[in-house]
Amino acid sequence: MTAIRQMTYQPVGDGGVTVETMTFERLRELNDGGTQRADFHVLGVVDAGHGRVTVDFLEHPLRERSAVWVPPGAVHRWDDIAGVTGHIVLFVPTAPVTRATRKLVASPEPVARWSVPEAEWPFVDAARNHLLLEASAPPGGRSPELPEILLSALIARLRPPREAAQSANPTFLLFRAGVEAHFREHHDAGFYAQSLGYAPRTLSRAVQRATGRTAKAFIVERIVLEAKRLLAHDRLSATDCARVLGFPDAANFSVFFRNATGLRPGAWQAAATVE
Repeated sequence: MTAIRQMTYQPVGDGGVTVETMTFERLRELNDGGTQRADFHVLGVVDAGHGRVTVDFLEHPLRERSAVWVPPGAVHRWDDIAGVTGHIVLFVPTAPVTRATRKLVASPEPVARWSVPEAEWPFVDAARNHLLLEASAPPGGRSPELPEILLSALIARLRPPREAAQSANPTFLLFRAGVEAHFREHHDAGFYAQSLGYAPRTLSRAVQRATGRTAKAFIVERIVLEAKRLLAHDRLSATDCARVLGFPDAANFSVFFRNATGLRPGAWQAAATVE
């Protein structure tokens, strides 16, 4: 099995450090053009320039006064960022300190890229600069709480968009959390309905209202996404993907993946691999 590609970013969370920052200039120095997959959040604030970022195999443009959010586990790649200026903020999931920002961070499906309204930009810029100033303090003079407080202020000012129907549906939120925790072991909607105390039809209707998809389709999409991540970034074989994702064998996984994507795992991996 091919080794996982080395991360562009420094580890976050080691030694008690929960928030780190870097410029796009520094990112360009470290970026090898390959895919990245971190166990922490990657939040980009673009001041100027044009570029692209691919997050979980969807391409997003980077523009002046825009932001990009890559959650833990997402496979992403920075493309054509030679003229981009701004900053990257790296933080562990537990870093935000306010209730609202913790709720935003806990969502497994954040919007990957959005534009910051011109009227809001001065406030975003001020919040970002305050965080950068605190992050630049010498280790002996740095407060352990201030970066987390200032990160929360920046997230609140950026106002990452969320799907209103999803966030307002408590049944769906419980279902989504359950899928995120157990999709590798449980592929059937009945398991989640039973664990939440709902009839399968009741659960499926709630998921349909929130997402436009059935509960079964939502589970399939989550498994397929993880399979794509494992194939494209970790370079796992179909046999290893089957093992990690709870399928009885490679043949069973291959049929599932082909039904969902139209391609066999190996063919999809070959097309998605970027050297």
